[in-house]
Amino acid sequence: MERTYYLLILITSFFLFVSCQQQAGTDQSNNAGIEYAKGQSTVSDELSEKNILQIAIGSADHSTLVAAVQAAELEDVLVNAGPLTVFAPTNAAFDALPEGTLDDLLKPENKATLARIIKFHAAPGGYDANNIRGVMGIGQATGDKVKVEVNDGVTTVDGGQIIGTVKASNGFVHVIDKVLLPPEK
Repeated sequence: MERTYYLLILITSFFLFVSCQQQAGTDQSNNAGIEYAKGQSTVSDELSEKNILQIAIGSADHSTLVAAVQAAELEDVLVNAGPLTVFAPTNAAFDALPEGTLDDLLKPENKATLARIIKFHAAPGGYDANNIRGVMGIGQATGDKVKVEVNDGVTTVDGGQIIGTVKASNGFVHVIDKVLLPPEK
């Protein structure tokens, strides 16, 4: 009996030690102060095809989008298995917003609004440059739809022109020249 008691204490101590070690390397906490490790977006893999988030991070023309994704804490969404289609506004598209709009959206108290705007740029499913032209509307992660039009060989999504497409390991990134705004709810 005494031996079982000591064995139980040893096993419990081991699990407590391992648990404390795992928490020591974390860098995100919830409101209760409990530490959690960040998710899939923190995994480094230089050998595999780049995912949507990695493509955005590697693009000098998308630093504002990356900052917005990070402020909305949506990094892990853009690295999941997908497939996803992301309409990625350039820095110039963000610069075209009314003065002060972006600064206001990046404030912590506007995180939910920013997240809704970012999610309106992402669609479940893989729409490449060819098959996107065959649809009239695409359902976005917000539950709303964007309108796809092709005029004189130019494809637009809710009025934003697709100026480039990049294949990612988990879908497609369509570079657009406009920030898409979801309908008011």
